[in-house]
Amino acid sequence: MTTAHSSVLLLDPLVERYLSQLRVEGGLANNTLESYRRDLFRLQRYLLRHRLSMSDVVPPPIIRSFLASLKQESLAASSVARMLSALRGWYRFLARENILNVNPLRDVAVARRSVRLPKTLTLQEVTALLEMPVRGHAEDRRDRVMLELLYASGLRVSELVGLTLSQIDLDLGCLCVMGKGAKERIVPMGQTARDLLVEYLEQVRPTLLKRRASRNVFVSRRGHKLTRQGCWKLLSLRARRAGIFKPISPHMLRHSFATHLLEGGADLRTVQAMLGHADIGTTQIYTHVDRRRLKEVHRQFFPRQLRHRRGAGPSKRRHEQQRGVSDK
Repeated sequence: MTTAHSSVLLLDPLVERYLSQLRVEGGLANNTLESYRRDLFRLQRYLLRHRLSMSDVVPPPIIRSFLASLKQESLAASSVARMLSALRGWYRFLARENILNVNPLRDVAVARRSVRLPKTLTLQEVTALLEMPVRGHAEDRRDRVMLELLYASGLRVSELVGLTLSQIDLDLGCLCVMGKGAKERIVPMGQTARDLLVEYLEQVRPTLLKRRASRNVFVSRRGHKLTRQGCWKLLSLRARRAGIFKPISPHMLRHSFATHLLEGGADLRTVQAMLGHADIGTTQIYTHVDRRRLKEVHRQFFPRQLRHRRGAGPSKRRHEQQRGVSDK
């Protein structure tokens, strides 16, 4: 089923077939598919200006001029990289279908993407956000639980608002989450989040539903499923109430979840499993541990450093301690 937005993008029937294949066989998330749809429509529109169709052999100069036009539009490096991924997939599809045996992207080099460190909240900011006094009305109590789950389980906002009653296991204290590409994973929620969720399900949710039926865990006062935009808005309002005035998004709580786990000593593979990352390289971005902590760990546990400290006299140890303070 196409959305009202996607129906405006009149794509070549062959492209629609490709996108359907990605949905069924590739298991791509709807948001990713919609991005690919827009990317391929952009290429189709450009090719039409040159009297070419999506299945024609495209001369390399035209492809290069298309990519150059993207740079002129000041698209983010991540958007250009996704565009190239969509295009490469499209031309691989044409080759598999024996429609085209020449890949116009074959000699196109992919620019190296700069690594952006994820933006996170400090532990103090998370504590201020989650332990802020709750107002009496049902929506505020619901919002408190939602933010606790975002942080405690490292959920994506789409996973949170899409959570259904059947995905909750209160006995085990876990959630069965359907992530990107319809991939299922089990994540713990912690005792605090579990207790708040039980209270919400027993006391708050029935007040919001008013005897209406819904399979969604988090609902509005009209009984409707909450949206990602709605979650973003409620987070922004609560952040300001908690004295956090920097730009904030639901994904920052997921970033904070991963960063704080790793800083606390969790291993990378475990964090990868909880986040639902297919590639551990995606999880490694969170290893930007505080530099002072790295120095302290090195000072305490590196074998040669230990031997050096044991062999140092009192005056040398005092000097080393003073240097350690200045290093921080």
